[in-house]
Amino acid sequence: MSDHIKPIIQRIGETDQLFLQGNTPELALERADLRLQLVTLSQLRQEQIHFLQEAVVLLEQGRLEFEEMPLRLYVDLSLHLAKAYMLYFEITREERFAIITQQILKPITHDDFGDIYFFLAYAAASKKEPSLTRHWLKKYSATQAFDLELLRQHPAFKAFHQDVWFSQMLQSKLH
Repeated sequence: MSDHIKPIIQRIGETDQLFLQGNTPELALERADLRLQLVTLSQLRQEQIHFLQEAVVLLEQGRLEFEEMPLRLYVDLSLHLAKAYMLYFEITREERFAIITQQILKPITHDDFGDIYFFLAYAAASKKEPSLTRHWLKKYSATQAFDLELLRQHPAFKAFHQDVWFSQMLQSKLH
């Protein structure tokens, strides 16, 4: 086991013990995030899927179990859930995971949370929906969350690099 995986595994044990004392949305988010970190570090498909399944359950439980929580925390849980489903998509190439991502995020689109637009664009690009990809990227580009380098480097948007609208969007952010 590598040196950077050991602290994650140790923290999973600690947070699982904290869960036994009582769950909170913050704890659910941390527990799921630790598992998502393991997904990105693992090279084994079955291991990745196992950690994704655990993360999805923790995030869904965190979103539904608590009647009241700050909006930012609910959005963070939802974004992590979207990330988990898009990781599922990357591993399996099953379009249904991009659809689930859209279903999670569309009801909570807010200008204050530009990352929602990014994940909606990512899901649309994965489903080969260029007009929706453009729509969500345009909204994303108008937010403070906009990350020029992320768009340039993200493989989901490579197909749009030659499109005039994409180039113009990137150029407008350079100035």
